[in-house]
Amino acid sequence: MEAAPWSQSAHPRPEYGKIIAALSLGLALAAGLALRLWMFNSFFEVEGDSLVYGDLAKNLLLHGRYALTLPYGGLHPSLLRLPGYPLFLAFCFRLFGLENYAAPCYLQIALDLMGCLLLWNFVRRIAPPALRTGASHCALWLAALCPFTAIYSVLPLCESLTLFFLALALWATVRFLDRARWSTALCFTFAVTSIALLRPDGALAALALAPALLLSSRSRAGAQPRLLPMAVVCALLALAPFAVWTWRNWCVFHLVQPLAPRSATDPGTPTYPGWERWVATWCLDYVSTYQIYWNVPGAPLHTDQLPDRAFDSPAQRAETEALALAYNGNGFELTRGLDAGFARLAAQRTATHPLRTYLWLPLGRLAGMWLRPRTENLPVDLDWWVYSHHHAETRFSWAYAGLNLLYLLLACAGLCLRPRLWRALLAYLLLRSVLLLTITAPEPRYTIEGFPLLIVLGGLALYRFTYWVWLSVLKVNASPGNA
Repeated sequence: MEAAPWSQSAHPRPEYGKIIAALSLGLALAAGLALRLWMFNSFFEVEGDSLVYGDLAKNLLLHGRYALTLPYGGLHPSLLRLPGYPLFLAFCFRLFGLENYAAPCYLQIALDLMGCLLLWNFVRRIAPPALRTGASHCALWLAALCPFTAIYSVLPLCESLTLFFLALALWATVRFLDRARWSTALCFTFAVTSIALLRPDGALAALALAPALLLSSRSRAGAQPRLLPMAVVCALLALAPFAVWTWRNWCVFHLVQPLAPRSATDPGTPTYPGWERWVATWCLDYVSTYQIYWNVPGAPLHTDQLPDRAFDSPAQRAETEALALAYNGNGFELTRGLDAGFARLAAQRTATHPLRTYLWLPLGRLAGMWLRPRTENLPVDLDWWVYSHHHAETRFSWAYAGLNLLYLLLACAGLCLRPRLWRALLAYLLLRSVLLLTITAPEPRYTIEGFPLLIVLGGLALYRFTYWVWLSVLKVNASPGNA
């Protein structure tokens, strides 16, 4: 008789299954730890945003003020970064020494591996019974050996903590659905609040997962009387830190700002809306973000670095070059007049090609953020695709792009299996993608917060595929011709 799919006959005996599962668990964590320690030794660095977070943390400890240090040594109150990660760094600096950026990274490595375990347990709870054990271990290996998330654990940036708290939120969600308890409700609240305190887009986790909690609890008999007080208390606890942050910003800046400003600038800092609108009419990839967007104002604007799509006509090219020449000759300062000139260019280009500005370029930026090789934290040249410049780097980058694509394809396949909470997982990925359509200057790290969900769904698909292959091999070996 032919064995039915997912039958127990293809599984080892229970005692051997437990040994194999424990061995797989230990090996995955050991491999994940080895990967992260190697990355720390090879790629650890403190620059850019890390220094901003560190400055805020130091001033909290030394002066009791949430402020940045001015060039002449004074302090300037700031709201350009949410307080979550500076508070984490301040905690680490207090314990391990001021400006000891290695200590928080070691702690992030530990939390990242804990996040892998949380995803493992989450998959065990959402997978169909026949897939539960195998799928959870596949997800664990995908999480432990994912280089795209692992590298952020060795950098003093907020992404690694965000990934951990997202894994915690997923775990708390499914635990609450299995049994509605105050402890899991409070754990979920703590997780989603922490995500939002680390990054302003972290609120998307609550928007995607909270409805699943409420709708599932309402459908169960006897759950409704307990649901209302839980929801009220958790909502108040989640809003409390942002009420404090908003009150602080009102007292200091006389401004209602419950999150970080979209422009990532403090009140009184010059903004350049015309420049922003012009960049949005041609910027498509991380190269333009790195070479052009981040350097203006304050550094030369080289028109030879602009792509051809930045010009619709020879006259427009000449006008752009004239603005760049005036900017470079003005000490790299973007004056109001120059900003108005870029605004006129943006209006012309948008009027001529509205679909390009409002549809095709945003979609292209989104595709680039999801599909580009995630080498932004590696010593790989920006023009990684030019094989004649660097053979090894190009081959590595294409391999990295292929691995990234594999995670995406596995997640799509896992979504087709429709496990528990698949609608909430899909909602989070869609909400995040819609938000990224509004980004002017793309960066691949903006999609890294989607990887815990890709890993969860990918683990389901990977085990389903390998199990199907294993059953096929068993059938071939058991056929009469091979007897």
